[in-house]
Amino acid sequence: MTNSTNSVTRYDEASDTLTVSFAPGVTATGLELNEHILMRVNKAERQAVSLTFLDYSLLIQSDDLGVRQFPLTGLANLAEETRAIVLDLLRHAPVQDYLLLSVYTPTFANAIPIVSVKAVLATA
Repeated sequence: MTNSTNSVTRYDEASDTLTVSFAPGVTATGLELNEHILMRVNKAERQAVSLTFLDYSLLIQSDDLGVRQFPLTGLANLAEETRAIVLDLLRHAPVQDYLLLSVYTPTFANAIPIVSVKAVLATA
């Protein structure tokens, strides 16, 4: 467990799960950004409370083409106001210290938010 820049990072090797708490003990709503990335948010304060990465070692692996990126499929299930809060949080610290937000545009009319996960600790 590490504590830097007011965040607490906990990695569970057995489940390959990394949890980063930005505001331990703060009441928050859990949101599934996709099947591997969960964010807890205090919507009233527009504050990211924590991030949880399932299968962390797989999320940070790159392949021959470069860094892997993942669609934020869970955003489609959120109310518009909550979606706007999440997208804003993804663009700023402390969340942007762990996730790099980008967009995939299969057509000019269709923009799909995607992220890559920044490696913050080495895994075996």
